[in-house]
Amino acid sequence: MAAPGPALVPPIEVAFPSLAAYAAGNCDIPYAWTFAAGRAGPHVLVQALTHGNEVCGAIALDWVLRERLRPARGTLSVVFANVAAYERFDPGDPFASRCIDEDFNRLWSADVLAGSRDSTELRRARELRPLYDRVDHLLDLHSMSDPCPPLAMAGRQRKGLALAQALGFPQYVVIDGGHSAGRRLRDYAFFDDAADPRSALLVECGQHWEAAAHEVAKQSVLRWLRHFEMAEPRLLEAHLPRVSVRPQRLIEVTTTITIASDKFAFTLPVHGLQTIPRAGTVYAIDGGRELRTPHDDCVLIMPTRRPKRGETAVRLGSYVG
Repeated sequence: MAAPGPALVPPIEVAFPSLAAYAAGNCDIPYAWTFAAGRAGPHVLVQALTHGNEVCGAIALDWVLRERLRPARGTLSVVFANVAAYERFDPGDPFASRCIDEDFNRLWSADVLAGSRDSTELRRARELRPLYDRVDHLLDLHSMSDPCPPLAMAGRQRKGLALAQALGFPQYVVIDGGHSAGRRLRDYAFFDDAADPRSALLVECGQHWEAAAHEVAKQSVLRWLRHFEMAEPRLLEAHLPRVSVRPQRLIEVTTTITIASDKFAFTLPVHGLQTIPRAGTVYAIDGGRELRTPHDDCVLIMPTRRPKRGETAVRLGSYVG
């Protein structure tokens, strides 16, 4: 079967906010802001721009800062992570600004952070690490290359799933262990320790540049603050829609497919949350090796549009519960 042709680039439906006003930060780290309430509570952090072309989180945090949103208790930190990549965004080549040198979200193991390697992303990770080490709970706002319903990536620990279910949003929750290419921030250190109460959640808000994605990011922030009792009731009344939310559906990752060659291609058109009914169906070829679905009702989670050796091609999963 011939491989499908290249996917069309989705339209850019949103304006990219200027972050110049936030460059200085207020906690000795550029583009990082921390606000403490007079009442005791947890330290929670919301992050945007883990990848430079994921603008939805930047729009949401720009709104948080422009509205002077402050925590009702505890401490709230907001971070624009890979601003260097964001500032290189070119609508003529919109996928190119994901990173400068390497993926910021594959660096979060002690050996990498404390090692001798150097890159733009590693320098930024080391700069931000002391702030991450101080927080109790972290929300990492992402988006996806292709249209797909929003996803909460809960990690492999029960506390991550409990956090996603406490927010009740978005509808789809993925139980997964990350990527072989490197550890994600949401799996950093204590966030991935079952015995540690500190937790993290990653939300994929939709396609990178669709208008709906930044609203998902904003609603995620509001629900996050509501869960930790850090949002004033009038803020929630004004900005959190009173609509019924569909029951969440859990997808457990059964296999993560890492690209092994420079000749990887899907053999059928694929899209996020696509279900392939029958086990043994060929869905891709990697260096001449056929890849087949390992079980019936196999869910494709975020298939890549830009295959690269050593990176994740797709995660395969099953609906559970």
